Amino acid sequence: MEFTAQQIAALIGGQIEGNPEAKVSTFSKIEEGVPGALTFLYDPKYEHFLYTTEASVVLVPTALQLTQPCNPTLIRVEAPREALGKLLTFYEQMKQRPTGVSPQAYVAPTAKIGKDVYIAPFAYVGEGAVVGDRTQLHAHATIEDNVRVGRDCILYANCTIYHDCIVGNRCILHSGCVIGADGFGFTKTDAGYEKIPQIGITVLEDDVEIGANACIDRAVMGQTIIHSDVKIDNLVQVGHNSEVKSHTVLCGQVGLAGSTIVGEWCTLTGQVGVAGHLSIADHTTVGAQAGITGTIRQPGQTIIGMPAIESRLWLRCMTTLKRLPDIDRQVREMQKTIDELKTSSNQ
Repeated sequence: MEFTAQQIAALIGGQIEGNPEAKVSTFSKIEEGVPGALTFLYDPKYEHFLYTTEASVVLVPTALQLTQPCNPTLIRVEAPREALGKLLTFYEQMKQRPTGVSPQAYVAPTAKIGKDVYIAPFAYVGEGAVVGDRTQLHAHATIEDNVRVGRDCILYANCTIYHDCIVGNRCILHSGCVIGADGFGFTKTDAGYEKIPQIGITVLEDDVEIGANACIDRAVMGQTIIHSDVKIDNLVQVGHNSEVKSHTVLCGQVGLAGSTIVGEWCTLTGQVGVAGHLSIADHTTVGAQAGITGTIRQPGQTIIGMPAIESRLWLRCMTTLKRLPDIDRQVREMQKTIDELKTSSNQ
């Protein structure tokens, strides 16, 4: 597919500076630009690449002031990164989507398959399962009995949805993710650990994306629920009976213990751990590797550390921590002086 700068500018509402007939057929990073490529500049520290890139068209901020001539055609927009995202979405939507059920796939006789569905070789659809219109099941994707998957979903290779779980519309499940495995429920007895049956389900609402090898456990009873527009990164663990509310982001290797409630518009960055039966208020941002051991009640905070505390207090603590050797030396010297004074006064 090939587009002109003029067509691109019309699509994203940009202003052209240069040749409106410049053609592009691919995307690239600005430092790796080649003729025929579209790229973007949003961070000023990369501006020097604008004057050396071989890309044909570059999206740049409206307010950018050029410090020297540049060869590419520029399209000025308020938010280049958002504009690029719109173009990438448009480009992806133009690709022809596969349809049809492979004879090498297994679809149970009682399953209900929507229109224009794609089921790849070696995919599995269990008894009583429902697959919505235009949904894609790639190789070795597994939908167990009585699962419901909505329309326009993509289930990539080797992802698994356990029995009775529910997936909404326009969800994307990446390779190796597991939806609805048993929660980690055991009772300690004199003879060892006795398994507690996990009879609940997992529910993903609309527009949820689950990264590769992430695991969303089913509930003991009731539901583990991931609300609409939640984005979950690779290698994330969500424990049984947890709830993640709309528009929240869980980054790589986050772990939520059972019965955790995460509010709306939260961001938990890499390797954050949350103890069970806690709540996190809306609009909370949690720094990397933080450990949350208590409920966060005040919305809009940025917290970090172990145990996690408000970020400004944490920075003060870290400043003090770096001074601890000096403080320790000073305290020892003061104690020595005090001891000497006590000895002198007793003589």
